[in-house]
Amino acid sequence: MDDQYVMRAVRADEWEKVKDLRIAALKDPAAPVAFLETLEQAEARADEFWQDRAKGASHGRHARQFVAEAPGGEWVGSVTVLVEEHGIADFFERAVEQTQGHLVGVYVRPEQRGSGLTERLFAAALEWAWALEGPALERVRLFVHENNARAAAFYRRFGFRPSGHVVPVPADPAAKEFEYVLPRP
Repeated sequence: MDDQYVMRAVRADEWEKVKDLRIAALKDPAAPVAFLETLEQAEARADEFWQDRAKGASHGRHARQFVAEAPGGEWVGSVTVLVEEHGIADFFERAVEQTQGHLVGVYVRPEQRGSGLTERLFAAALEWAWALEGPALERVRLFVHENNARAAAFYRRFGFRPSGHVVPVPADPAAKEFEYVLPRP
């Protein structure tokens, strides 16, 4: 694993790189089972959307996007932590029962897969999540599509476990997403 890659949070002014990496992720053959957004939806979004996304994921408690940055400045991977506070409604319109993190937007460029960068991205994201105060996160969760066996295997290796909670995929209610959780250490 090349230690020259830096795992860091995005900065508010890096919206163009946020957009470029998301577009690359949505062009990946695994995108239909990895993301709830389509390439067409992302490409149609105005620059202001991407500016707001980068700003919102760069500071504060609500969200933080982490990237794997190559020595030349290229971004080769990303993961975002969303903080779901107790009592709010989540993406699936269910009440959040405990303050938790929610990992979304997991992507590593194909040529970097298997290199250890995904583990390093997750470690950076979880270090941030566990360090939050007021109130502390009780767990971190993510959802994985029933047909995304590669991702499910990685999550299990990293320590996430299926919770038993299953939700329909919003764009395809016949398909299922499985919740995986990692309790606070």
